Amino acid sequence: MRKLGLLLVLALASCSTAGSTVEPIPGSITYGGQPRERLVKSPAGSTFSHSFRTGDGRLALETYRIEPDRSLTLLRREIISDYPEN
Repeated sequence: MRKLGLLLVLALASCSTAGSTVEPIPGSITYGGQPRERLVKSPAGSTFSHSFRTGDGRLALETYRIEPDRSLTLLRREIISDYPEN
């Protein structure tokens, strides 16, 4: 029973996403660096969404967080295909 518990803890620890980062792609707000204009009216820590079409026509939905220094952090991206997967 202890071995099963230990295996479960190790399996959950390996699923951590704390070290993973989402890299910007063409169309992302932060592609090529941080934007020149800062979002000064939005509170630090708030999030917002951005959507665009990728080069191959798929829809990309991104979520950003505004940091205390007013820079943007890309938190997640979801790519949606127009065609259902078989």
